[in-house]
Order: sequence, then structure tokens, then C-alpha cells
Amino acid sequence: MPEFVTIWINGSAVRVPAGTPVSIAVLMAGHSEFRRSVSGEPRGPLCGMGICMECRVQIDNQAHCRSCQILCQEGMTVRTHD
Repeated sequence: MPEFVTIWINGSAVRVPAGTPVSIAVLMAGHSEFRRSVSGEPRGPLCGMGICMECRVQIDNQAHCRSCQILCQEGMTVRTHD
């Protein structure tokens, strides 16, 4: 397994250690707003174990992915609400 992987978050390349959860990579890249609630409030990770669903982002064009449960893979594209 490589030591580092490069993923794309909102169009910017981010290099993170292999095995990093997507939610951590998004936070490391400086994004705190992962999605918006139905009433328009900004949302971000809360539980870190996939129960609260607040960390949902789009990964490789698949919507509503729980970013705290998915590990970064080389070349992956992530879109937040930002």
C-alpha cells in the first residue's frame, strides 16, 4: 500500500496518508461544510461512525456517501457543498 494518496476535493488536489477517512481529508483541506440540511443549515461530521449521516458528500459522482466510513483511494473525487 502506498504511504500517501492524492484525492480531489472540490477540484483541488489533496495528498493524505493512505488509510485516511474521507471526512478527515476534507477537514484537513479546510472544508467544514460538508452538506446543507433541508432548511439550509451547514452540516459536518458529528459522530464519526456513520450513524448521524451528517458527513455525507459526493464521492466519484455517487451522492450521499458517508465520508467517515470511506477510506481515501488514489484519484478519488470528492464534492462537498462548499
